[in-house]
Amino acid sequence: MLELAGDPVALCAALVDVPSVSGEEAGLADLVETALREQAPHLEVLRTGDTVLARTRLGRERRVLLAGHLDTVPVADNLPSRRDGDLLYGCGTSDMKAGDAVFAHVVATTPEPRHDLTIVFYDCEEVEAARNGLGRVEREHRDWLDADLALLGEPTSGAVEAGCQGTLRAEVTTRGRRAHSARSWLGENAIHAAGDVLERLRLYPDREVAIDGCVYREGLQAVRIAGGVAGNVVPDECVVTVNFRFAPDRDVAAAEQHVREIFDGLDVVVTDSAPGALPGLHAAAAQEFVASTGETATAKYGWTDVARFAALGIPAVNYGPGDPNLAHTREEHVDVRRIVDAVAVLRRFLT
Repeated sequence: MLELAGDPVALCAALVDVPSVSGEEAGLADLVETALREQAPHLEVLRTGDTVLARTRLGRERRVLLAGHLDTVPVADNLPSRRDGDLLYGCGTSDMKAGDAVFAHVVATTPEPRHDLTIVFYDCEEVEAARNGLGRVEREHRDWLDADLALLGEPTSGAVEAGCQGTLRAEVTTRGRRAHSARSWLGENAIHAAGDVLERLRLYPDREVAIDGCVYREGLQAVRIAGGVAGNVVPDECVVTVNFRFAPDRDVAAAEQHVREIFDGLDVVVTDSAPGALPGLHAAAAQEFVASTGETATAKYGWTDVARFAALGIPAVNYGPGDPNLAHTREEHVDVRRIVDAVAVLRRFLT
């Protein structure tokens, strides 16, 4: 039983204590659905797969959507949750069941918000994008995502992090000619040739760009290198995998073109990409929310599902009580005071 109207810190612990590794969210989704149907009669509730949605229909001028994923990375001997002073430990505390608890508590205890509300608790955020519950909602129930502002409960330590970086991965391949290592002069070493790739990366000038007052810094890094045939063979191929995190003023096509320019003359194959999201702070609802926090919005480093909303033309920001530096760690925890503060901020914004 989840007590939505009770202590939001206790609600967070209860959510954490239900294991929900990606693909195994059904049990937690059942509990969330039941709690919303039984404890929040002012909400219309919809279940699709292991995603639970709820919304008000009050005819307000604006609608705000609150979104949080139910899944976690695999448990690392960090369940059940435990409390140590102001710190609540456990898998998913920071990423992002603390944000889920804040959203569920506020929506359940605010029957007359000044903005209409939609809340989305979705599955499979921590795995490949094709399984992400938001994608299924977009395909099957697109109208449920309509909003003037979307708040993603990703861990931000209580700050507002606007937009997000885009990401692109590519394989840069150098080639040579095989030979016996005892007669290396008869071959061409592809691993040695990869030194050119690494030198271009070493000299790469990280770009900074300010958008709506948020400064995004780009980065191009080697994240994997593979080459070699045997202990006595000069290798004829080496593959350097690079990851480009780009500012949201570039689209994926521009990011790909930039990477190809950096590695001009080399074999480049893009293997994965996702667009970033502009800050969206020009939207009136976004400005109101930032003002209610009393803080200045900053850029989001990393990719989050705000990009999905931006692609739909919906302004979105990241806001959650968790610490992003603790996400996915064995010692993952959340400062419960940030949960309390986040509840106060959202209630102030909505009432």
